[in-house]
Order: sequence, then C-alpha cells, then structure tokens
Amino acid sequence: MRYAILGDIHANLTALETVLRALEPMGVDQILSVGDLVGYGPSPKETIERVREAGILSVRGNHDEACSGRMEPLFFSDSARRVAEWTRGELSDAEKCWLADLPLTLDLEGCSLAHATYDYPREFRRVTTLRDARATLERIPSRVCFVGHTHVPVAILQREAGSHELTYSVSSDLDLSATHRALINPGSVGQPRDEDPRAAFGIFDVERSRYQLHRVPYDIAQEAERVRRAGIPSFLAERLELGV
Repeated sequence: MRYAILGDIHANLTALETVLRALEPMGVDQILSVGDLVGYGPSPKETIERVREAGILSVRGNHDEACSGRMEPLFFSDSARRVAEWTRGELSDAEKCWLADLPLTLDLEGCSLAHATYDYPREFRRVTTLRDARATLERIPSRVCFVGHTHVPVAILQREAGSHELTYSVSSDLDLSATHRALINPGSVGQPRDEDPRAAFGIFDVERSRYQLHRVPYDIAQEAERVRRAGIPSFLAERLELGV
C-alpha cells in the first residue's frame, strides 16, 4: 500500500490541483488528508468538491469544525475567525454537514491519522515538542501516525519499544523499518509555515516502511489574486508568498 498524505489544504485550490497533478505518475493507492480542508483560503466549495472527486480520505480539523458551524472560532486569530465566518456563508448546508461528519481519527492499513493529536483529537492540541508527541505515540494502534495543524513538516521517532527517548527528524527520506513508532507531519499543501512557500505532501510506502516528503511549486500569484478577489484579509495572500 502506498499512501499520499496531504496536510492543511486550507481552501487553496491552486496548490491542491498542483499536488494532485504531481501525484498522477507516483502510483499511490490512496490519498489521505490530515484535515483543515478549508479555512484561510478563498475556494472552500471547490476544494471540497475536488477532495470528494479525488476520493481523498480525510479527518476533521479545527478549521473544518469552525467553518461547518460545529464549533465557534472563539480562540482563532482575527483573520482566521473572519475567514471561518465568510466560509460558512459560502458553503451549502450539505457541504457543512459533510465537513462536520468527517471523523476525528482514522486507522488504516499501516497508519493512523489525526489532525492534531491522536490521544485527544477533539481538543486540537499542537504537537510542537517531544513531550507533546509522547501520548499519541503511546496510544496509536499503528506504527505510524500522520498529523497536521502546525503546517511544519517534521517527524518524531520512537526507535525502540518501551523507550522514553524520542528524536526529531526533518529528513525528506525516512527509512522507518527499524523504528518502533513515528509521528509525522507532512507540512501543508495550502499554507506552508516553514519559510518554504512550495506545497508540501508526503508519500508513505507501508510495505517498504519508507516515508518521503515532497515539495512542489505552484502558481502563488494566481492564488494570491483569488484571495484578494474573495475579499478575505489580504494578509493571507502575503503569507502564501512568504511561506509563513
């Protein structure tokens, strides 16, 4: 089984289409998403439609919850809250129900998915330290768990069963065959925040226990213009150009 793992698309249709084209010759069996399909970006309806057309399996992110009306964006930044409210007005009731019904976690052949942490998926806690990752690594039924939320590609590895020693890796090519468990963030398709504006996605080969991070450039100017035309905060267009 070969999975493509997409993170934090955030209604960036230009980036999503570019990534889907890049995946065509790669021979993946299933495309997965770690959530936040919408929010921040100007094309929520089109993004949902494209995700469904492509048969992408996704968990639910905090922006998906806020944009569906399942929760209020009380703790969002001002720009994120404004876009969530705008997105609600753009989506049909059926589209909002579809977002709200996405699962918080998924367990598949060879891997698990959550948007933030697997142990408390409803709380959308950020994994930014080794300590943050420990509970998820102890809880997952699979050897590998993919998460998003921070928009920064990184892997946190537990080399041996029962070991409390965890290590970071920012390698774009990981051999996981000798790793007991791994928590991997593939970065963001639609709004990278690691100062690399290219869209990010991962490929996980279950049989070979190999994970690879890929980056592809996309037409940021086109997407930035879509942001400005939509009337959502123009600051979000500038973030795309900077990768922050």
